[in-house]
Amino acid sequence: MTAVASPANITIAIGLAEEADRPATWLGIGTRTVAPLTLLVVRGQAEFDGISRGRIPGWGAGMALPAARVIVVRLDRDDPFRVLRHELAHLALHQAIRGRVPLWFDEGYAVMAAGEFDRVDQLRLNLAVALGKVPTLDELDAGLRSAESTAGASYALAGTVVSFLSGKVPTGTLTPVIERLAAAEPFDSAVARSTGLDPGKFEFAWRQDVKRHYGIGLWLSAGGFWVVVAALVILAWYLRRRRDRPRREALNQDWDVSE
Repeated sequence: MTAVASPANITIAIGLAEEADRPATWLGIGTRTVAPLTLLVVRGQAEFDGISRGRIPGWGAGMALPAARVIVVRLDRDDPFRVLRHELAHLALHQAIRGRVPLWFDEGYAVMAAGEFDRVDQLRLNLAVALGKVPTLDELDAGLRSAESTAGASYALAGTVVSFLSGKVPTGTLTPVIERLAAAEPFDSAVARSTGLDPGKFEFAWRQDVKRHYGIGLWLSAGGFWVVVAALVILAWYLRRRRDRPRREALNQDWDVSE
């Protein structure tokens, strides 16, 4: 383990390095140490951009380069230990498998393996999802690298895909999928042979599952009801202001508008 940081950040960098050195149990993989690796700890947009070279959106809090065995953690965006766990999950996954996987699986795996269940919980308050606007998997990939406001929901949705995939495997775990990927089986084939669903049927089933679990009823019960109430109050205020506008304008001109 090699940790690189400025003198001002060296103390927290040491703590992060010690955390990264500990063995951890990874979803569908088992217990292992993700090593060797180089940990770069930075602070601020300029330092982060200097390392990522535009490969990560400006709102990013971390970056993993599995082939180079490098993790970058940015201290001024999120809990650095949470960021570290997410990036370590990427390295653990790519240490265990061979070949390429879709971005949604890579990020969804990291969300679930890092225990970022609060991301998924936030979908309960996502109005677009509540109205049934669930992206395709290709659209989800694009959303993961879009604006921060869109990417938050995309990361949560990616986590639900991986969770759904795990549930469709007869063992109820990702282990069979990971084992097939470790044997260099193509991703679509590994999913189909583990779940019995071809890519099209899998995507359709996942989208339907999201619509069932995150419908408008859940959105209302999770807090959306008060959003509706607030919107109605604002609308009522606006309509009253518009109704009273002629009277206010007349008073401004000293007109007699008494009954």
